[in-house]
Amino acid sequence: MSRARKPDWLKMAPPSGERFTDIKETLREHDLHTVCEEANCPNLGECWSGREGPGTATFMLMGERCSRGCNFCDVETGGMDPLDPEEPQQVADAVAEIGLDYVVLTSVDRDDLPDQGAGHFAETIRAIKERHPGILVECLIPDFQGEERLVRQIVDAEPDVIAHNIETVDRLQWPVRDRRAGYEQSLSVLRQVDRESDIYTKTSLMLGVGEYDHEIYQTLRDLKTVGVDVVTLGQYLQPSRSHLEVSEYVHPDAFDTWRRVAEEELDFLYCASGPMVRSSYRAGELFVEAVLDGEDPAVARERARASE
Repeated sequence: MSRARKPDWLKMAPPSGERFTDIKETLREHDLHTVCEEANCPNLGECWSGREGPGTATFMLMGERCSRGCNFCDVETGGMDPLDPEEPQQVADAVAEIGLDYVVLTSVDRDDLPDQGAGHFAETIRAIKERHPGILVECLIPDFQGEERLVRQIVDAEPDVIAHNIETVDRLQWPVRDRRAGYEQSLSVLRQVDRESDIYTKTSLMLGVGEYDHEIYQTLRDLKTVGVDVVTLGQYLQPSRSHLEVSEYVHPDAFDTWRRVAEEELDFLYCASGPMVRSSYRAGELFVEAVLDGEDPAVARERARASE
């Protein structure tokens, strides 16, 4: 069965430019990985080049192979390597060389490790903060199987934003996600961060995997109930024929409608919503950065919207 032709609004120019090349070379020098590359993010060129400021890269910790096998994800599964004890400092060094002022950290799932990698994640946050006291750090964390003691290690490392992606609506958690993940488990992680800290919380939802409008709305309500501050919505794109098929290419107008619902009706601080938006999309980071610097959320929304 042939895959449906992508609509015109999903076409992107290939990444290029001097800054793109410089960042890629720095990452290779330090033997680091980014989710931008491993997950074939469509915004890689835009974020690395940066329309404003120094640009953004999302560092992927703990290797390039995941212990889980989500049907939407292009990251390879199984055969995980031992953790690199030098990685936290290597990331801090790379941040200094690239010249970032907003860093995003994420990781593969490491269910094979006793602490599922929470300690390594927290150590990387501290290494960056110690070397760059003024830098803003966003962490996109796994669910750590819902273990509160592991989530607390991330909270105690004091990043500026903690994100965890719920990915899709309750009904579609399987077949979209690995069976070890789950809707309530993800909500519990976000709820714990909100309950135990003043750290901003963030999550992401993919559209186009077979969800109905009322399910999107209910998911947004559930996320608001557990204290999520920022939400991003983007189009699911099938990485290969062996991955989950796209059910629908959602029109940009629908994404704009969901943005208004999230911000104006449900009162999220900010919603980045569009076909090419991903969880670490630059506009969302610009918003959080502005709010953390004391800017009024309404003004920050307008500034971030101008970057989209």
